[in-house]
Amino acid sequence: MKFVCDREKLLAAFQTAATVAPSRSPKSILQNVKLVVTQEQATLLATDMETGIRIDVPGIEVEALGSAVLPVVRFGSILRESVDTQLRVEADPQGLRVRGDRSEFNLPGQNPDEFPEVAAFEDEAYHEVSARLLKELIRRTLFATDTESSRYALGGVLLEFVENQIIAVGTDGRRLAKMEGPCVSVGQVTHVDGTTIVPSRSMQLIERAFTDLDATIRIAVHANDVLLKSPQVTIYSRLVEGRFPKWRDVFPQRREAVRIQMAVGPVHAALRQAAIVANEDSRGIDFAFVDGSLVLSASTAEVGQSRVEMPVGYSGPPLTVSLDHRFVSDFLKALDPEKTFTFDVESTEAAALFTTDDGYGYVVMPLARDR
Repeated sequence: MKFVCDREKLLAAFQTAATVAPSRSPKSILQNVKLVVTQEQATLLATDMETGIRIDVPGIEVEALGSAVLPVVRFGSILRESVDTQLRVEADPQGLRVRGDRSEFNLPGQNPDEFPEVAAFEDEAYHEVSARLLKELIRRTLFATDTESSRYALGGVLLEFVENQIIAVGTDGRRLAKMEGPCVSVGQVTHVDGTTIVPSRSMQLIERAFTDLDATIRIAVHANDVLLKSPQVTIYSRLVEGRFPKWRDVFPQRREAVRIQMAVGPVHAALRQAAIVANEDSRGIDFAFVDGSLVLSASTAEVGQSRVEMPVGYSGPPLTVSLDHRFVSDFLKALDPEKTFTFDVESTEAAALFTTDDGYGYVVMPLARDR
């Protein structure tokens, strides 16, 4: 194998692939990235046997076809530290050589045939969604997952496909985030609710790897795994085993709730101020709605008290609910500061519901007022 590459383009692809390769593994070959060069393209492959990635690398001039195993740390350091615009890479049974204008590196070689297969996208039935929407789905739900839960399969984001819609849900049992948007079904796809739970780590990889926001992503769901493909990147992931909670039952259906529309930026600023006196033992912030105002207050025995007031469009009787400020902040950080949202609250003991006009919903369970 022999080729000349654009160093920065290879570095960007290699760094993404390297995040999949495990730092420790009984199979030492997995601690590398495999490069396969054909007449059509050059592709980087990495896997930890639970997740796999294939990335087509642009900017490569092929001189000889073949494949090579690239050590993550050493080869990555060469790409990162080199100042050359282009590098020449050669691999044969004797080893791996990387040359620049004024540098040369020789690394021991490994047998690329020992590297396990990484699944390619070959499905004819799949869903299509824009990369921009998919990344937004992940950004607005991933933070609510719980990788330590043993009761339910909460260590990932649930994906559901319903009537040309994709729905993503993340929950840790104390709060739940749901985001939806349009998608297109191609071929005879099947739907199994509550079982397509993509691990949080895989979701982080998907969010990072699909960099072209204008691309269309194909998603093929199988019984135990899922495949996603863009024009340059294919990602394979095993699914989280188990059933997801009946998330639709969590969203409150009520007729007498108070609904207040507020701006993200001012509320987030007020919340950060009120949370100054909070700590790990006392995380609750009181959201008190009084005539024309929202008062955020907190009290911690050894730290102090806070009280922050801001005007809101509320004219009903006084109503207070206590919420974990971190949970509310996570929701606000997932939105643009200029955006507005609706705060839906019924009573001190009822869950608070936050919604936006673009398919985003977020439920937070209240804290006891006598904490």
